[in-house]
Amino acid sequence: MRVLGVDPGLTRCGVGVVEGVAGRPLTMLGVGVVRTPADAELGHRLVAIEQGIEQWLDEHRPEFVAVERVFSQHNVATVMGTAQASAVAMLCASRRGIPVVLHTPSEVKAAVTGNGRADKAQVGAMVTRLLRLDAPPKPADAADALALAICHIWRAPAQNRLQQAVAAHRAAHAPKGRTA
Repeated sequence: MRVLGVDPGLTRCGVGVVEGVAGRPLTMLGVGVVRTPADAELGHRLVAIEQGIEQWLDEHRPEFVAVERVFSQHNVATVMGTAQASAVAMLCASRRGIPVVLHTPSEVKAAVTGNGRADKAQVGAMVTRLLRLDAPPKPADAADALALAICHIWRAPAQNRLQQAVAAHRAAHAPKGRTA
């Protein structure tokens, strides 16, 4: 499975591609940050993020795109920018027919470190260890994008089984058609 992880942000949008399957060593195929100037017009910043994401999709051809689920923060301007960057990533993937999955920050931290309240340094250290890197990716947005991809690779099999079980349950308990 090849997953593009996206840690959305207007100034720094972390991107990272990881390939592998749950229970086996994972491989980092690329990591980086799509940057936009803070003083640029919002529309131009969103176009720059779109162009950056499109380049990553063209180069790496992921099977899934894992995006950090936006959560409420105290700073409304920050959460709005994060949500806008997130929407751009989801749009780029969806336009290509690539499934998009959302993972909360605590879900990603728990999957990668075992602690849903882990700090950035702990996430970076575990990403470094799991992908057998020489040093944590910088900035932290890049490490977070890799953590999102790892989280999805590890959680996808269980999520797929759960979705199949729910679908089977619904099918078994669906109202039967009426006959005359």
